[in-house]
Amino acid sequence: MTPTQTWPAAVQNDIMAEAWKRAQTKRDAMARPVPLNKINSVYHPRLTDTARVQIFYGGASSGKSVFLAQRDVIDVMRGGRNFLVCRQVGRTLRGSVVQEARKVISEWGLTGEFSINKTDGTITYRNGYQIIFAGLDDVEKLKSLVPARGVFTDVRVEEATETERDTIKQLLKRQRGGDPSVPKRLVISFNPILQSHWIYKEYFSGIAWADDQREYSSDGLSILKTTYADNAYLTTDDVRDLEGEADTYYRDVYTLGKWGVLGNVIFQNWRVEDLSGMADQFTNSHIGLDFGFSSDPAALVVTHYDPKRKMIYLYNEHYETGLTNDALAQEVLGKTGDERMVICDSSEPKSIAELQQYGVRAFGARKGQDSVEHGIQWLQQQTIVIDSRCINARNEFSTYHWKRDAGGYPMRKPVDKNNHLIDALRYAYESEMTQGGSLLFDSDRAELAQEMAVNDYD
Repeated sequence: MTPTQTWPAAVQNDIMAEAWKRAQTKRDAMARPVPLNKINSVYHPRLTDTARVQIFYGGASSGKSVFLAQRDVIDVMRGGRNFLVCRQVGRTLRGSVVQEARKVISEWGLTGEFSINKTDGTITYRNGYQIIFAGLDDVEKLKSLVPARGVFTDVRVEEATETERDTIKQLLKRQRGGDPSVPKRLVISFNPILQSHWIYKEYFSGIAWADDQREYSSDGLSILKTTYADNAYLTTDDVRDLEGEADTYYRDVYTLGKWGVLGNVIFQNWRVEDLSGMADQFTNSHIGLDFGFSSDPAALVVTHYDPKRKMIYLYNEHYETGLTNDALAQEVLGKTGDERMVICDSSEPKSIAELQQYGVRAFGARKGQDSVEHGIQWLQQQTIVIDSRCINARNEFSTYHWKRDAGGYPMRKPVDKNNHLIDALRYAYESEMTQGGSLLFDSDRAELAQEMAVNDYD
């Protein structure tokens, strides 16, 4: 149609009607008061924050994830904004950020105004703007995502310490085009791990961030640190648990929201390399599995061992809560096949039996007296190479540390937290390491293999 032509009257009427409907929807959303009484007051100033990069971090149960879901819902109703909400692993979205957004919509009585896709969780308001969820582990899917209307003005990454710097930088590049009057925002949220993490070096070091600092603001960057004390909706038991944390590191990070500093880490004999494309060369498999479900994840490590060089190559992992044993079996089989042995936490024989029924060659670890300490000693004598994609293993090895006594001195007992993949690694190498102070000789290995064959399922 040329500039001098006009639409037929009926079409013009439809266009005007649609324009009026959209304008009315926007006016309705703008007129509806923001339910500030349902939002923790520390976050109220951040409802209108337009800084290009926004960081929300701090202690556990500080309410930051809930607030960000609340702000997403408010802004998508006002129109002009589409949200891409991410986590490193796509499968973890539904039980976390998707659920948070749906909960806000339900609790605020807005269910009738949104449509929610049951397959991928996409949330669409009646004005056409959307909240779309994606895992950063599926690059091709991520490239294909386009909102129904407009562009992604907001990209939000939950648990950002799980991600790589290059991934965050690529997400920034995806925010192009659209209405220049709508400021684009990249929002990352997390519990701090260690000052050696790339996020600290990238965003905190340059502004001389202080341990007791709560916020920072400029046109390009805003930072807000919160803790459980900022969350008015915690129960008395929640507060008691957080305040009762005895370990210095975990109290600093998860109770007080500080960046962690560790001087008594257990493993310093590991490094990170890109092992992609090397799986075919890894023929001496050692695979371990630590069970979990609700608060603790099921943790699988897939490794190769070079005994002559005493090198362990950890090239695949799975780390996820909420998996039933049938779903766990599928994940294990997808990463290991049905022929390789998987050595599991023997404290759950029922789970081991179920995995066997689903086709996994699962067997219980022998453990034994002081098996944790002996396992740690043996692993410390190896060189451990972790694939750059195994973010959870890298985080565990960075933070696994010794307990301290009353005087603050390290003890030869590890803190039993955030060690699920490390426990799985100990199980995987039981046949190679010391047991009760003596090596497992070939005859012992043969006995173990025979025992496994007898108990195996057809």
